[in-house]
Amino acid sequence: MHMVAKMHYESDLPQVQIAKQLGVSTATISRLLQRARSEGIVRIEVRDLVVPDALGAQLERQLGLRRVAVSESAPSGVAMALAGPLGTMLKTANMAPGSVLALGWGRTIRAVLEAGLPQIPGVMVVPATGGMSQHQAHFQINEFARIAAEQMGGTANFLHAPVLPSAESRAMFLSDPTILQTVALWDRIDVAVVGVGLPHSLNPPEASVATPDEQKMLNCAGDVVRHYFDAQGNPIDWDGADRLIAVSQSQLQKARLCIGVAAGEAKAPSIIGAARANLINALVTDSNTAQAVLRLLSGAA
Repeated sequence: MHMVAKMHYESDLPQVQIAKQLGVSTATISRLLQRARSEGIVRIEVRDLVVPDALGAQLERQLGLRRVAVSESAPSGVAMALAGPLGTMLKTANMAPGSVLALGWGRTIRAVLEAGLPQIPGVMVVPATGGMSQHQAHFQINEFARIAAEQMGGTANFLHAPVLPSAESRAMFLSDPTILQTVALWDRIDVAVVGVGLPHSLNPPEASVATPDEQKMLNCAGDVVRHYFDAQGNPIDWDGADRLIAVSQSQLQKARLCIGVAAGEAKAPSIIGAARANLINALVTDSNTAQAVLRLLSGAA
């Protein structure tokens, strides 16, 4: 019976072919399949159709976000699937020549850049943080700005300063006219596109730039540009936060649209915390992640 069920439901063989291979009648195969279902060996499940637009509308209401775009989940390339919804959100964000787009870093941001951003001529692209010493591609924030500006037909503004300098050197970097000119754009951000980070306990080492103090945080739900928060959106301070050369929480909160780009069910608590912390006011995600967020919100309620 198990073999018949596997041949029919896993190998997708018709009952007539199974009967010929096993040397029995088609009626016998039919009876065996019915018995497999009745005994629970085979379970047929009809899943409810989930409409991404409906999920987006629910998330907007429950998280208090201005805009949410949800793509169909694509296990072979979820992050890449977010590029289309993100592009649509950017095209309808009323950016014009001279508008400032700030970019965060991370694997998901890199993936949507690889898929391509829409043409918005004249936009000014600026990194949301200083540079990082890690060599992996998803840490190359100035390169992100260059790629985005090239794709959009805009201008890249580079930040040649480390994200976490010493207290003594931070003032020196910020006194440089070129660096100061780039950092000044953070006060004019129209749209920001940022990743939503996992807690360090869940984040793989190669995806992290955390210091030992950051890694010791308790009750951390995630971060946006290394601004950490708990599940309720309360900020979590850490030794080094005052040395960051990065867009501030208040600057992100002033942006007309701060789009969190995140995929993965493990990020559900991080997305909720980021929204409650007002570090994002828009979200681009996939349907599986959206459902995980809604389940978590329902359980909390």
